[in-house]
Amino acid sequence: MSGLLQRRPELLILILAGYFLLHFAVRLMIPNALELDEAEQILLSQWLAAGYNSQPPFYNWLQYGVTSLFGVSLFSLSILKCTLLFLSYLFYWLAARLTLKGRDLATVATLALLTIPQIAFEAQRDLSHTVATIFASSLFLYGFFRTLKAPSAVSYSITGMAVGFGLISKYNFALLPASALLAVLFDAEMRKRLFDWRLALTAAISIAIILPHATWFVDHMSLATGKTFDKMTGSGSDGLSAQISSGFLSLLTAILGFAGLTAFIFILMFGKSLWPALRASNRWTPIVERMLILEIGAIVLLILFAGAESVRDRWLTPLLIILPLYLCMKLDAADVDPRRALRVGVPVSAAIMAIVLLILATRAVWGPWIGDYQRLNIPYEAFAKELSEGIGGSPAVIVGQDPHLDGNMRLQMPNVPVISLSYEDFQPAYQWDSRHPIVFVWRDGKGGPPSGFPDALQAWLDGKAGRHLTPETRVVSVPYIYGRPGDMYQFAYAWVYP
Repeated sequence: MSGLLQRRPELLILILAGYFLLHFAVRLMIPNALELDEAEQILLSQWLAAGYNSQPPFYNWLQYGVTSLFGVSLFSLSILKCTLLFLSYLFYWLAARLTLKGRDLATVATLALLTIPQIAFEAQRDLSHTVATIFASSLFLYGFFRTLKAPSAVSYSITGMAVGFGLISKYNFALLPASALLAVLFDAEMRKRLFDWRLALTAAISIAIILPHATWFVDHMSLATGKTFDKMTGSGSDGLSAQISSGFLSLLTAILGFAGLTAFIFILMFGKSLWPALRASNRWTPIVERMLILEIGAIVLLILFAGAESVRDRWLTPLLIILPLYLCMKLDAADVDPRRALRVGVPVSAAIMAIVLLILATRAVWGPWIGDYQRLNIPYEAFAKELSEGIGGSPAVIVGQDPHLDGNMRLQMPNVPVISLSYEDFQPAYQWDSRHPIVFVWRDGKGGPPSGFPDALQAWLDGKAGRHLTPETRVVSVPYIYGRPGDMYQFAYAWVYP
């Protein structure tokens, strides 16, 4: 296979297309219970809004469009994610082809994305907004290097689209174009790209893309940033020195978690020739080095002056996704022969692909063997069937307070609007009448006996009816998907007619 890729490097794109088609097929074959991000996407795809919660809306907009075309289904979830990830690898490969003399190194750089756990595994398992960020980052690298190498209206426009998409994918994406701009500003030869009139295209396109969300962001800044800031800063009760120590330790751990396997695989592929290559330089390496220094420096400043004490590895995605390409730039500058690396790297990449597919395909099966039930084992389909039979028809609306449960209920009953009290600003239209009751759903979160009718749902019902109503309630026990005999998961539901 490595020899074939040397002769026909464009076959890599066909191989990657086949790989993501397999991922698409695997997701359709495993249980239709949803992970956290999947459930949120299905729930929020009921509405097209300028903003939703603490995450920017780009992925939500895409999911809304795909769901509008293909309906509420696993197909809609999977086709979007697999397409975005395939395009991410494609644009990364194109960026590598622009910046590397050797076509084989472009193959190595692209396959090296498989060594990043957050891209190769976590993105497929459940992530959504991070997937959009991976796509925007790869598109940005392609547009950025194309603009530096052969500036044109098209290259500036591509860069503008990438900046716009990235800023409404994850807020920390802003560090990538900001560091790229400053890195070019310090380069005497490339600096003229910043004073080209076509840069106005980049600015105009990116502003047009982000403007709807930016107007929402101004009015909802606390909602948009509060959750992420709380995750980064923690309680702050341990003192300044402890906070700084914790911040630097988490940053180091995040970098190792993101890039550690990549570094190991490059050592495996290139051996002793890697170390001298790290001292080599060409037209591109100083720019990338300045970008990396500026990005990590910005996080260091957050730790020192903004109280950040927890940095998660997936937050580094738009910042460190360039690392495999950077290493290949160094090897290219040192004129290292990549043929041996391909002979090692292609089988390793194939093994990673097979392992990831195998884990994702079987994770709902082997967990119950040891009593480790996962979200995919929760029997939402059986619960929805029991609910429909219990009320003798279809609900007017389903109301819940658990977005994960609420999203799963929408997947199982796609023609029924769903209200989640976690998103009180979003209220779908529905017809409440003598044939279609309002149905409330809840659980205890661990599959055990649910509590009585929750206070939050009672308050919502009283507000809706204008008086106190006592709904009929029922507890349902259904067996886990692939569960051991006798292991049951419990849900509760209640219904009320006008």
